[in-house]
Amino acid sequence: MNTIRVLVVDDSAFMRKMIRDILEADHRITVVGTARNGEDGLLKVQQLSPDIITLDVEMPKMDGLTCLKEIMKNHPLPVVMLSSMTKSGGESTLKAMEYGAVDFIEKPSGAISLNIESIAEQIVGKVIAASRANLREVQKAQQPPVKTIHPNRFAYSKSKQDLVAIGTSTGGPRALQQVLTALPGNFPAPIVIVQHMPPGFTQSLALRLNRLCKISVKEAEHQEVLKPGVAYIAPGDYHMNIQQQQTNLTIHLDQAEANKGHRPAVDVLFNSIAHLQPLSMIAVVMTGMGSDGALGVERLKASSHAVTVIAESEESSIVFGMPKAAILTNLVDEIVHVNEISLALMKRIGGHKG
Repeated sequence: MNTIRVLVVDDSAFMRKMIRDILEADHRITVVGTARNGEDGLLKVQQLSPDIITLDVEMPKMDGLTCLKEIMKNHPLPVVMLSSMTKSGGESTLKAMEYGAVDFIEKPSGAISLNIESIAEQIVGKVIAASRANLREVQKAQQPPVKTIHPNRFAYSKSKQDLVAIGTSTGGPRALQQVLTALPGNFPAPIVIVQHMPPGFTQSLALRLNRLCKISVKEAEHQEVLKPGVAYIAPGDYHMNIQQQQTNLTIHLDQAEANKGHRPAVDVLFNSIAHLQPLSMIAVVMTGMGSDGALGVERLKASSHAVTVIAESEESSIVFGMPKAAILTNLVDEIVHVNEISLALMKRIGGHKG
């Protein structure tokens, strides 16, 4: 079996050594070289032909974003970014996703030795997942603007209450952008979203999507009442449950134990809406590694509610892990290209006008 050949690009000698040691401790990975900045990284890409690159965002001479754009233009490869958990770091990370990075890792800081085991597991897992990424979709980095679906094509029933729940991970920020930007501002249902991301980054994602979308997008707040035409993204490190309080649906955030290593977890969100009083629900599982969401799909379908499950197709998924796991439950109603998910939602909620 061929090992995954990795190039590590970081301006810190300590970080280069730490990441190299972590990766080479796994028999599936070989670090073929390191580079101290973007210029050095581009040279090493040509010399070493790695399978995948870990790339620091902030570096002298040539920063990570500039280097990433050059890589995707001239030597397209799966790239995993290393980013600091700051406001500017979060914004740069989202730009990196737009430019074609597969995923990102929160850059370790402080007392690294205290959580080195969890950091190592995360880095190895993301590098292996990125090595299997759908590079054809990754290369479609800068998408043309999505056309909003015209709401007049659909007829909404005022007596019908709907809820959309979306779960995604690797490749999710770009997939969410493609889906949410196509929805009209008067979308008649609330949307609750779990995107696997650390604290801080979910806020940057919500702010960015809110600028781009006709609907409102925000980071979810504890005990907030759900409103139609608003998308709520679970904050990093908090599970999001939806609860019923009289006629309102409200958000409950907690830091209960991680589910399969995830907090927030899609399964937790899906399980919580299975308990709600009857209403029409649409669950969507999009690109991501692992199987988070599959058990939640089973729980939803076992409930007595009207539940539709949509999974993103393999063709458009950056990583076809989560959608595949959902599909393997044999409970998915539609398998849809990411570009068609927003239309599928509109059809399910509104139905075509006669």
